[in-house]
Amino acid sequence: MKKKLIALLLALAMVLSLAACGGSSSTTTTDSDSSTTASDDSETTTTQTDIKIGVSIWSSTDVLGSLSADIIQTAADALGVEVVFVDQGHVSEQVTASVETLCAAGCDAIIICNSADSEMTSAINTCDEYGTYLVQFYRIISEENSPEVYQTAVNSSYYVGAVHEDEYGNGYTLMNLLLENGDRNICLEGWTVGDATFQQRWEGYQAALADWNEANPDDQATMTDPVYANTSSEEGAQVTTSFINTYPDMDALIVAGGGGDPLVGSIGAIENLGLTGTIDVVSTDFLEDLGDQLESGGMFAESGGHFCDPLYAFLMAYQACTGDLTVTAGEFGYEIEFPYVYVSSAEDYANYETYFVDDSPYTTDEILELATYDFDALKEAATSLSIEDVMERHAS
Repeated sequence: MKKKLIALLLALAMVLSLAACGGSSSTTTTDSDSSTTASDDSETTTTQTDIKIGVSIWSSTDVLGSLSADIIQTAADALGVEVVFVDQGHVSEQVTASVETLCAAGCDAIIICNSADSEMTSAINTCDEYGTYLVQFYRIISEENSPEVYQTAVNSSYYVGAVHEDEYGNGYTLMNLLLENGDRNICLEGWTVGDATFQQRWEGYQAALADWNEANPDDQATMTDPVYANTSSEEGAQVTTSFINTYPDMDALIVAGGGGDPLVGSIGAIENLGLTGTIDVVSTDFLEDLGDQLESGGMFAESGGHFCDPLYAFLMAYQACTGDLTVTAGEFGYEIEFPYVYVSSAEDYANYETYFVDDSPYTTDEILELATYDFDALKEAATSLSIEDVMERHAS
């Protein structure tokens, strides 16, 4: 009773906080004039349910977070689902508190982008207590690094699964793009110490670097230990400025992620020092002005385009609520590994912008159809997503 009282107080605090800041919580409607990121068809009808799904997200307002929130809202509108957002900043205490808050608010399911595997024990236990389904997006629990947390997920009757990317491959690819371009003195900017996704990307950077140095004994490259910028542009600028002052031979910067804001600060710091185009920058999380940055030399290459992760996590949560996706204690859950999109020129980005930004990769009709798929078909649709896939589906 004490725990539930605390959770209810947290829910009240969330409501008051959201009211004060203009609101991150919203109830979807079926109004045909609702603003969405999907291509709307005037003849499309939406379903209406009594399902409420919570979204625990680091930020619903930064570059990646806003795209994620928009596509979730679009799916919720199409399916007639009430959706509640809580921003938690990748701060562990706020991540775990957000799950308590959303459960106390009566959510039938929660999708969550947390930071560390360790947070998932509390999140899963809370959802088990309330009978609330839980899906991770942009994250998955590591069986190798966190076996006890992984077992907690296996034992749960409400942990549905995860939607994430091949982060190791992502890191390996980005490092190779720099090395093949001639960059040899590379600095690494992380965002949060212990973040599972960053750790996987870092392993990819290190593996590519090791492979290069082994194959090129007379042309060695180096990478610094990571310096962390959290999720703010100000800290991104500070970290990058410090790198430039400390390593005068620096010719490349990897901004590992953090939602986009640290990258904005880093690019700004390089520009302020007159080094745009001199220091090659690669990152994960597309910027709103990525085309311009690729053309000016502010960015050398970027991976991203994966804001559909939360869409598929949302659909898995929805299907768990409707009973179309069975969750079984004793099994880890369902896993979707999303493909990244890589761009290294303004021309590359122009195609991405046309089919992912100016228009949504999924129309309302397509979202409604996806919601009817069994898991195998849903996984196939997710793993086949690409610029070419969208061009083919939207050819008309």
